[in-house]
Amino acid sequence: MPIASLAKVTASPAAAVGDFEVRVPYIYRAGPVSNRVCFRNYRWRSYGAHSARNELPKTHVLGSVTDVSVDNSVENTYFPKGDSWAVHKFGGTCVGTSQRIKNVADVVIKDDSERKLAVVSAMSKVTDMMYDLIDRAQSRDDSYLSALDAVLEKHRATACDLLDGEELESFLARLHDDINNLKAMLRAIYIAGHATESFSDFVVGHGELWSAQMLAAVVRKSGLECKWMDTREVLVVNPTSSNQVDPDFLESDRRLEKWFSRHQSKIIIATGFIASTPQNIPTTLKRDGSDFSAAIMGALLRCGQVTIWTDVDGVYSADPRKVSEAVILKTLSYQEAWEMSYFGANVLHPRTIIPVMKYDIPIVIRNIFNPSVPGTMICRQAEDEDGYKLEAPVKGFATIDNLALVNVEGTGMAGVPGTASTIFSTVKDVGANVIMISQASSEHSVCFAVPEKEVKAVSKALHSRFRQALDAGRLSQIEIIPNCSILAAVGQKMASTPGVSATLFNALAKANINIRAIAQGCSEFNITVVIKREDCVRALRAVHSRFYLSRTTLAMGIIGPGLIGGTLLDQLRDQAAVLKEEFNIDLRVLGITGSSKMLLSEKGIDLSRWRELLKEEGEPANLEKLAHHVKGNHFIPNSVLVDCTADADIASCYYDWLRKGIHLITPNKKANSGPLDQYLKIRALQRKSYTHYFYEATVGAGLPIISTLRGLLETGDKILRIEGIFSGTLSYLFNNFVGNRRFSEVVAEAKQAGFTEPDPRDDLSGTDVARKVIILGRESGLKLDLDGLPVQSLVPEPLKACVSAEEFMQKLPDFDEDLSKQRQEAEAAGDVLRYVGVVNAMEKTGKVELKRYKKDHPFAQLSGADNIIAFTTTRYKDQPLIVRGPGAGAQVTAGGIFSDILQLASYLGAPS
Repeated sequence: MPIASLAKVTASPAAAVGDFEVRVPYIYRAGPVSNRVCFRNYRWRSYGAHSARNELPKTHVLGSVTDVSVDNSVENTYFPKGDSWAVHKFGGTCVGTSQRIKNVADVVIKDDSERKLAVVSAMSKVTDMMYDLIDRAQSRDDSYLSALDAVLEKHRATACDLLDGEELESFLARLHDDINNLKAMLRAIYIAGHATESFSDFVVGHGELWSAQMLAAVVRKSGLECKWMDTREVLVVNPTSSNQVDPDFLESDRRLEKWFSRHQSKIIIATGFIASTPQNIPTTLKRDGSDFSAAIMGALLRCGQVTIWTDVDGVYSADPRKVSEAVILKTLSYQEAWEMSYFGANVLHPRTIIPVMKYDIPIVIRNIFNPSVPGTMICRQAEDEDGYKLEAPVKGFATIDNLALVNVEGTGMAGVPGTASTIFSTVKDVGANVIMISQASSEHSVCFAVPEKEVKAVSKALHSRFRQALDAGRLSQIEIIPNCSILAAVGQKMASTPGVSATLFNALAKANINIRAIAQGCSEFNITVVIKREDCVRALRAVHSRFYLSRTTLAMGIIGPGLIGGTLLDQLRDQAAVLKEEFNIDLRVLGITGSSKMLLSEKGIDLSRWRELLKEEGEPANLEKLAHHVKGNHFIPNSVLVDCTADADIASCYYDWLRKGIHLITPNKKANSGPLDQYLKIRALQRKSYTHYFYEATVGAGLPIISTLRGLLETGDKILRIEGIFSGTLSYLFNNFVGNRRFSEVVAEAKQAGFTEPDPRDDLSGTDVARKVIILGRESGLKLDLDGLPVQSLVPEPLKACVSAEEFMQKLPDFDEDLSKQRQEAEAAGDVLRYVGVVNAMEKTGKVELKRYKKDHPFAQLSGADNIIAFTTTRYKDQPLIVRGPGAGAQVTAGGIFSDILQLASYLGAPS
């Protein structure tokens, strides 16, 4: 007789004085071959209303008064164990509807194992509905009756859709009996205004009873023999003080053999979640205990494999809701799965792994809605496809949110035995759960993490316990740090693999994330860090990306979509797919702003239509909003702004952006050649933080000028002199200023070809070259300033005041004679004219001038608009190091910026 149908209750009206009885069934083991199904009768005594407010009666449990037994004698038969058994577990979503129950039945039927046992949860949401019934009843809310009717109707409708004939009639009869018994039980709870744990466990376990019976009936419809098991008759557990239970494997094994002797079948459908105490009182394995049930049954059967069917494809390397590029892990060791489940990963009930580890029974996590995916196998030793042990030290990452860090600190703690014991016994007394502990070897401080909802009680208890030590100064403080999260990296042999911790911390540092506390046990299976809650998702993305489990993703904002910025965006568009597939780099442009309009996107702008989208959907430009948007995207750990303008006002924002943890890339020379104090402030900030600032394109467009200079300095070389033709425009002008050609003629030709600025005076003034000299001088360690740099301007003094470029071009031919004369004198001496910038590191000076070079000099060999730079150093003293190539044009400048972006990605973890 099913236990669920045995509860009976009699009661008088709620407001009356009287006694109330409820009969709770349990199984009594009378002898080696028989069980007795007994009723334990509990009686309440009501003292009726006792105040003018007509309150419901108070009740008291008087105790057990009767035992009534029913004998069911059986004979032992052979009970097979071993690999012939396959155990499946189906969660609530797997049996959430009639169609899903049919799908589960198909999985069980098609499994070609010799013997099969399926453990099922209650239908989706039913366990919550059952707990709600208890809450309503003990709150004396009459709506528990209508809520119970909803439970009845859900299962009645499902059964009618699945079953017919005698199977349907039999199930509905049992269902109505159970509902009537529950109604009586809930009535007693309603009267008492309280539900004991035993009564609650008895009520909530019915969902599993019903789903198991329906699934067994559906399997039988296919013509196969199938029995359903009420696991309260088999599983025996001992409740602990920590809201957990410990299985009694010896007694459970005996009861399983006895059950099988009465219900022999090669297909068994068992209830998950529910069990009995040694006193045969119904109980549960607590929340999410169906996985635990399956593992216990697998261990009792010594089965070949336990398959956990759920609604995900397997165990992910990180929460896919937070890390979209998280991957399914093919294998995990028992210890890795244990650690990940402890730290909140949606893997398994944390205790599920314990029973199967003893017998090396693998657990496979699979998706009932996508059975073609093999899922994740959890086993003794994870192996790859070729049978070799996996070497990857980190398998995945998990997080726990809503924590607070408690720091107990003081010099009086050092060397005093029992301080830590006192701290944690105090925490235990208030019932708080310690998630992580970190203590320095100096014993000067102990910090630990607890759930934020428990931290007030912990703080109050610690202050009370250590009041004397605080007043005496032996303890300096008990500090509470709220709004924390834990990030755990999990993997076998992490501690014995050099560089894992360094890589983890480096990834967090480069994402500008501060670590509040660290813990790593000698088990070598996890490294745990405490960080700010607001940084949690960004930190998860950063470390996941760094260990090559996902793409290195950059959130980008482009400032200035003009000629250079627009060309860069087109280059990004054309190269995006290749970068993702071949280099694991995902460049997402989240914002584009011009001087008047701005376009923002949460996931990334479609770069094939960015011009059209900016025009049609753009909003008013706002640099502060752009920076906040790019930095504030918590799903992408690294953010970068690319300034493609020549605007000094935008350059003035660099320090603030870098201080906020936004990386910066620019061809804009205004910051590095501007006021010296501003430059020094930016560089000081950059050096002491992990925020990167790249500006290769400020000097040589796409040429590696800055990187070459840094390479020389970082390897210990000493700069003596830097000399070069830094302007592509001026290079073109003097390469073509030959023979009988007039200078004004060459300038007009260059302007027509687009080689000059709209106003050629911007090029001829030498200011652009001067800025490059300043930048290179400062990179070399000189404190040069633009105002004090001698610059030979090629703009005739009278023409500096011209109102427009057109007026300047009209009057320029009048001043050709001076430059023509200089050219003739140079040619007569076998020289050429070149407009150069010079950094004299020995004299700590710089200058910009028109200079003569012999025709065999490298500077005389240029053609077109090429740039050339010569580095004279202690290593390259007799033969300078030459860098030569195109130094102007939108394509090469955008290419230089693009190169800096990829350099940044490399620093942040992309494969080099």
